[in-house]
Amino acid sequence: MLLSVLQANASVMDVDANLRTIDDAARRAAQAGAGLLLTPELFPVGYAPLRLHAELDPGTLPAIRERLATIARTHRIGLVYSLPALAQAQSREQYDDAAQPPHADSAWHITATLLDAAGNEVLNYAKVHLFGPEEHKAFVGAEEPPAVVDFNGIRTSMLICYDVEFPEAVRAAATRGAELLLVPTALSAGFDNVPQVLIRARALESQLNVAYANHSGHEDVYNFLGGSVVAGPDGSLLAAAGEGAALLFAEVGTEAVKAAREEVPYLRERRPELYNEWDR
Repeated sequence: MLLSVLQANASVMDVDANLRTIDDAARRAAQAGAGLLLTPELFPVGYAPLRLHAELDPGTLPAIRERLATIARTHRIGLVYSLPALAQAQSREQYDDAAQPPHADSAWHITATLLDAAGNEVLNYAKVHLFGPEEHKAFVGAEEPPAVVDFNGIRTSMLICYDVEFPEAVRAAATRGAELLLVPTALSAGFDNVPQVLIRARALESQLNVAYANHSGHEDVYNFLGGSVVAGPDGSLLAAAGEGAALLFAEVGTEAVKAAREEVPYLRERRPELYNEWDR
């Protein structure tokens, strides 16, 4: 499958502008023959945790999700997007009939959603590992492991940003059968070793394709690194972006994953019962 990765600058709380960027990328990716477009963390609303928590009305989220589904349907391409979502029992349906937006103490997750080319939701994930004081103030960490689905013949899973920096999270996806890991991210400048070293190491040690989509430019108080990458199951670099806006393409599939796992059987030869004992 030809995979596309969007790296771009979002406008905080300007949903229309951000969806136009996604729509244009989806059009170009589909015209190039891509089966999937991966977009950065919280891109439809911009990355600004405290502003989102204070200003975003969860009652607007269903309409944003439907507009993203329309983009996928219109261009006949799979799409990964990331949005805030009310945590636990505080579902967006609670506020459908509310006259006022929810109070600022509502609990929020950062989530990612995978749509198929018909705009149907096929996979959802909520971020487990929050990074930095603003995320910890604005969101709560989830607890569910990454699930895996068959997408265009490839066993596919998702993590979000800081999650991928924990080998346990990537390994949890791999042991559940993932061959492709999709990672929306919002990585600030100064952390160059994450895309250049760590993402390739995660792909190699768990022997799967990893696609990592970052913001570029300045949003709210953040300067973003760019540097989006796609790494293969042998740790090879399949695609990489610089600092500015870009639309990356990489061919990903199952054969390279099977070959890597056959050559060096990391997953088969794990000894989790021993590691559990070591942790104690």
